[in-house]
Amino acid sequence: MKYYCLGIKGAGMSTLANILSDLGNTVIGYDDVKDSKFTEEGLHKRGIKIYYDTNHKLDQDMIVTYSVALSKDHKELQRAIKSGLKVVKYNDILGSITAMFESICVSGTHGKTTTSSLITHILDKIYKVNYFIGDGTGYASKENKLFVIESDEFNRHFLAYHPSYTVITNIELEHTEIYKDINDIIDTFTTFANKTSKVIVACGDNAYIRKMNFNKKVLFYGLDENNDIYAKNIVLNEKNSSFDVYIEKKFFGHFSIPLYGKHMILNTLAAIAICNLQGVNKDTINQHLQTFTNAKRRFAEEVVNGTIIIDDYAHHPTEIKAAIEAARQKYPNKKIIAVFKPNTYSRTEKFYKEFADSLNIADKAYLTEIDCNREKKEDYSNVTSKVILNLLKNGEMISTEQMDKLLKHKDDVICFMSCASIEHMKEEYKKLLLK
Repeated sequence: MKYYCLGIKGAGMSTLANILSDLGNTVIGYDDVKDSKFTEEGLHKRGIKIYYDTNHKLDQDMIVTYSVALSKDHKELQRAIKSGLKVVKYNDILGSITAMFESICVSGTHGKTTTSSLITHILDKIYKVNYFIGDGTGYASKENKLFVIESDEFNRHFLAYHPSYTVITNIELEHTEIYKDINDIIDTFTTFANKTSKVIVACGDNAYIRKMNFNKKVLFYGLDENNDIYAKNIVLNEKNSSFDVYIEKKFFGHFSIPLYGKHMILNTLAAIAICNLQGVNKDTINQHLQTFTNAKRRFAEEVVNGTIIIDDYAHHPTEIKAAIEAARQKYPNKKIIAVFKPNTYSRTEKFYKEFADSLNIADKAYLTEIDCNREKKEDYSNVTSKVILNLLKNGEMISTEQMDKLLKHKDDVICFMSCASIEHMKEEYKKLLLK
């Protein structure tokens, strides 16, 4: 079959394109953004053509799917519709793929990407698995039995999926432009989880998850001992994080991970639970955890001329707090400088106080203007980054043209955080450091 993926450089769409290509389909794509993005690596490797104009021919037997970042009146989507091409929603295509395999669907407000990556990293060493990771990484073979898929609640996408196993890392208020309140989110996650054909693995430390009415077998994990799987004797230091794991009150094993922050221990517990259900022994799990490297843009570190730069996808107050605390664990003797690009006006309007609280954990915070490609600024006339800035203890605005402001922090740790594109700012700063 032939697929035309619009907004192909988006994290989710690029991953879908990779998988469709691997399964033997012909895939091409379109994107408005000509600048290079981290999601392109897999597309180039597979020779998937990306168009940036609307002049190329559209085959009549082509199936069109599009990113939710594109508006319904986007010129290329409208051209496809007027040409009579079949348009199928992105999540419906993914749903049909999950039905082809024994799918491990990893959901939750935070931690989906890292948890999916951990599960994939371990199981792929043993069984070879298909995977859809939300950092633009995906692979599939019809010969593989298992499919690990990051399952996004945005626009209720994951309701189209068919999970054999479901992981729920946590539930918080998020995507307020989609969900009316936290109860709406809980109900939607419950509907999704109860589609599970085998076992649900859920974080029992999360109060909202405990409110869910499951009708399938559930294994709860967490740091509290009232869970089925829990961690004790946690040690967080500059080299790693280590802990003991207990299953049904019995000692299972001692683990150490090259990751930082208690949230990473929770993600690892979920991965251990799934791998244990798949029959992987504790020694093998621990062995492969030692070689794990995090997903793209998840606490990604590099040192440029002596300055430590961290690039993280954090875009919710909880994620920002976790990223800053992880940086403090690894670099306790350095100042932590946050550079944050808020994404969407609705999220900023709802969480500006919480954003400020999280950013105030850093020694200094810089903010850009809000970046949003799916909401209209005129609909949120009173919402700017300054609603956060006004609550910061030590903060100021910054733009790509003002990256020299960061030069005074060259001996510190600089954390670039956003789900929007912040790559150009980071690259500009690196140029200044290298001069």
